[in-house]
Amino acid sequence: MHPTIECLKSTAVSVVDPDLPLVSAIRNGDVSAFEELVKRYDRKLYRIAQGITRSNEDAEDVVQTAFLKAYQNLNRFQGNAKFSTWLIRITMNESFMKLRKQRLSREQPFDTDNDFAVGENGGNHFDLTDWAANPESLYRASELRDILEKCFRKLQPRLRAVFFLRDVDGHSISEISEILNLTDAAVKSRLSRARLQLRGELTRYFKKRP
Repeated sequence: MHPTIECLKSTAVSVVDPDLPLVSAIRNGDVSAFEELVKRYDRKLYRIAQGITRSNEDAEDVVQTAFLKAYQNLNRFQGNAKFSTWLIRITMNESFMKLRKQRLSREQPFDTDNDFAVGENGGNHFDLTDWAANPESLYRASELRDILEKCFRKLQPRLRAVFFLRDVDGHSISEISEILNLTDAAVKSRLSRARLQLRGELTRYFKKRP
């Protein structure tokens, strides 16, 4: 076989969704296959839900509901995206619903997406390496965590979600676009806004090194 063809076949196999055999087994009535999916993704989904709701209890509720809805609506999964993407999307939607029900989401309309452009690879990564703690207000690492948490909570849920998926959970721009059903440009704009807003909030507690 021609080496180029062999390479293409190898690449195609490597991108096959590893969850599809389990999904197929579940559709055929194998409950243990669903339990395997739960084990595979429960921690990841919890981390995402907690990152958005900022509540351990709410995150647990979100994950349970997300798995239940995924199981009940498995026939709607067409395989156009990875199963993990579909599952994360359900979790994100449930997280936003949880916030709305608790009246925690009071989002403002965004300006045009071109206001804060970022690079193709999601440039302008949020980075604290060039920030120095103010010794008058920060003495322990626990205080820093409290400050970061307080600032993070001030982000609008949609901005918080994009920031968490990209800068905390490590998803690519294209993956986030697929998960949230947004264009790459919209994801980049929200990510830039989230980073800029966090930087603005943190300037209350930090100052740049001379």
